Amino acid sequence: MKKVTIIDYGLSNLLSVQHAFAHFGAETLVTGKAEDVLAADALVLPGVGAFKDGMAGLEKLGLIEPIRQKAAAGTPLLGICLGMQMLFDESEEFGLHKGLGLIPGRVVKIPATDVDGHPQKVPHISWDPLYPGGGRTDFSGTALAALKPGEECYFIHSYEAKPTDETGCLAFTVYGGRRICAAATHGSVLGCQFHPEKSGEVGLKIIEEFMKSADR
Repeated sequence: MKKVTIIDYGLSNLLSVQHAFAHFGAETLVTGKAEDVLAADALVLPGVGAFKDGMAGLEKLGLIEPIRQKAAAGTPLLGICLGMQMLFDESEEFGLHKGLGLIPGRVVKIPATDVDGHPQKVPHISWDPLYPGGGRTDFSGTALAALKPGEECYFIHSYEAKPTDETGCLAFTVYGGRRICAAATHGSVLGCQFHPEKSGEVGLKIIEEFMKSADR
């Protein structure tokens, strides 16, 4: 089993992520060093907070180009919550800010009203089901292969990622009558808007599948 490198840039809920990987006996390295990222077998980019602050944290530590290099080389990379959003080209949170550009698309505010015009709570905080996106009928052959459509994960976010290519949305959930991209993928990169490390057995299945991809 290969070591999992968890990127620490100052806005991460690291302990619960570490515990989730430790559940499967994985060795983890928590680091903010570029040389550790470049040497990684598998990378996890967690995160909570604002997009601008997250990207500033990565830039300050000199991690942006190393992360891009590893993704280009096919190293498995899992982005969680804010970490997923930073995988995209840009975000409109508190102004327009550039992301890592690893998944084509942008991050936008969740509407304050549902499809019928009624006010809805933002942030979106709830357990919600995942459904196959991008024209898929199930999750077979994907990073979510261990899941059945309709299994629930834990969400907490005010902004949502919108992949440019519909096939980039691996899974979606529904909030206020609208589809929200719950998981996105491009090459070896996987982003989860929900928190797999806080989603019980369903989340652990996703983490286990990610670890398998690192061992291939």
